[in-house]
Parts: sequence; C-alpha cells; structure tokens
Amino acid sequence: MITFKTGDGQEGRGFEVKATSQTGITILMFHEWWGLNDYIKREADRLHDALGGKATVIALDLYDGKVATTREAASKFMSEASEERIRSIISGSLEHIGKQSKIGTIGWCFGGGWSLQAALMAGDQASACVMYYGMPETDAEKLSALSAPLLGIFAAKDGWITPAVVDKFQAAMKKAGKDLTVKSYDADHAFANPSNPQYDKESTEDAYAHVLSFFNAKLFK
Repeated sequence: MITFKTGDGQEGRGFEVKATSQTGITILMFHEWWGLNDYIKREADRLHDALGGKATVIALDLYDGKVATTREAASKFMSEASEERIRSIISGSLEHIGKQSKIGTIGWCFGGGWSLQAALMAGDQASACVMYYGMPETDAEKLSALSAPLLGIFAAKDGWITPAVVDKFQAAMKKAGKDLTVKSYDADHAFANPSNPQYDKESTEDAYAHVLSFFNAKLFK
C-alpha cells in the first residue's frame, strides 16, 4: 500500500505493484462498488505479471479505506462517494506518478466509469483506457479532451449499462472523433468477477485477451 498527497489537504491510498524496470509506464486501476478489496489487489498483481512487469500498476482506493462485503454496503458506499473527493484522489495519484509517465487506465463497473474520467484528467499522458461495463461519458464536448484510445467491454444483458447506453456512447465518441473499440458479450453486468453468480468464464477470458493486446499495442509501442 502507498499513500500520496491530495489537493484537498488529505491523503490518497493505493495498492502499488512496481514495474521491474524503469519503463515510465503506469496503469491506474479502479475498483468496483465493493472497494479496494483483496480481489482487486490480486487483479493488479495479475495484470502486472501478464504485461511482463513492464508497467507499474496502482489500484486506487476511491473509498478511503472502506470495503464492502454485502451488496447493501457496496450500494451505500457507491451512492455516498463524493465525486469531488474521488477527483482529488485521482489528481493526487497523477501528481504522484509525475508528468513524464505514460498512463493507462482500467476499471470495472463503478470503476469503469472512473477509468474513463481518469483518462480525461490525465490529458496527453493518457495512452490507453479500458472500461468494463462502466457508465460512460456521453458528452461529445467533454470527450473531445480524450487523448487515449479506448477499449470498452460491455454486456448485452446489462440492465444498467444497457446496449442503448453503449450506442449513445459510441455516437458521442464518433462525434468527438475519438478512437473507440467496443467488445460486447452475451453476458450480464459484472460478468468478469468470479464472485458474481452471473460470472461468465469464457467471455471473461476473451475480454482479458483483448485487454492485454490493447495495452501491449498502445502502451509499449
């Protein structure tokens, strides 16, 4: 675990897995509505290893230490999360990383939306953004600031991030002239989390292969 200063006078926290060499590449990871739990920490380790240790991975704690173990608690934490505080955490992490780093982002559900927002906040440093079934930004004017190509992974049976939401996102990205690749699976929301009753192993493995290919192409070229 690491800490860093945030602009609101507090500290931010994250789980960091350092690159094996000084590549200057960092991937910011954003947790689901559960918080920064052991599963997300394992995902940070797994992504680091799958990319050959070439990138530092930092899984940010957007809940300041709170971790949910029930859906009720997760819903409460997500609804109570302050956008201002989360943006301060992300800004603090970007300051911690430094202006010379190339940045990738990835997140799921609640964190999928924040993966896109973090890529917007990172400006020209952002080189790759992955969002799994997160609420996308659909304002083309705001998306015009996006520097990173984006891989969006969605679920056709999702009752929250519905195909209609994805269509609206695609239209906004096209209007903004941005690079978007969409992979849609015949699965339900949060299909990539093994603890979810709707977990879809085949779709999860296929999506992860696309993630690794995308990061390798965009971050290490």
